[in-house]
Amino acid sequence: MNTPRKRYRLRLPSRLFALGERTLLMGVLNVTPNSFSDGGVYLDSQSAIGRAFELERAGADILDLGGESTRPGAEPVSAEEELARVLPVLEGLRGKLGIPISLDTQKASVAEAGIGAGVEIINDVSALRADPALAEVVRRSRVAIVLMHMRGTPSSMQKGPFAANVMRDVSLGMRAAIVRAERAGIRRSQVILDPGIGFGKRYEQNFQLLAHLQEFASLDCPLLVGTSRKAFLGWALAGTGNGREQPWPVERRQWGVAATVTSAILGGAHIVRVHDVTEMAEVARVTDAIAAAR
Repeated sequence: MNTPRKRYRLRLPSRLFALGERTLLMGVLNVTPNSFSDGGVYLDSQSAIGRAFELERAGADILDLGGESTRPGAEPVSAEEELARVLPVLEGLRGKLGIPISLDTQKASVAEAGIGAGVEIINDVSALRADPALAEVVRRSRVAIVLMHMRGTPSSMQKGPFAANVMRDVSLGMRAAIVRAERAGIRRSQVILDPGIGFGKRYEQNFQLLAHLQEFASLDCPLLVGTSRKAFLGWALAGTGNGREQPWPVERRQWGVAATVTSAILGGAHIVRVHDVTEMAEVARVTDAIAAAR
């Protein structure tokens, strides 16, 4: 039986977010040369700043800025390189952007500098495993943190081995992430969980996570889901038995993204991380109306 989405209050340095009343949209902005979808497009800080304002006008509730690609096979970059990419954008947005900024990083030094430049959420794909010092930065600054499930690292995650039972693996992994955070002094009210769609999962396991997302409500933390433009959608759209040997390209995956955003919201997601904010804002608005009518 479907149950109502749990409601939470997420306290950020500048505001209090009510999670669960409606779905929030996290708009993606990568200032990298090699991200799978928009790598190189916004590498120049001025174009990235302009894109940030576009995402805000389109309806984004949060801006997620990333200076290091975490696509499958991506190699890490130094903290210095990551900071050189994100700090000019943060400085250009300081005091001008009306929505909070999330910084997609695994490094304590990058997070600390970003928070000093106005970042209010840290989006850590390693869930505090890559850099133990990151937990202290989050605790001290009292920003929110997204803890994402990932098997391995971006450079190795799609090489396997994959979990035999993905729901159990993700649930145990996210429980362990909560424990790491709480032991470091991070309040549970600062934590957002992300099951890590596409991060160390088989093609079909991503659909299993979406189909059974509601099971993660028992972890008692708000959920963020990111499916936008990912490869598993390209393969699903290509279908089977139709002679296609390649997944559909990134620019043709928008309707597939819309289907997964709808599923995620009905499964209890509080935040969806997307590239196409204008279109997915409409999808979220209608899906929220369906969910409210239950």
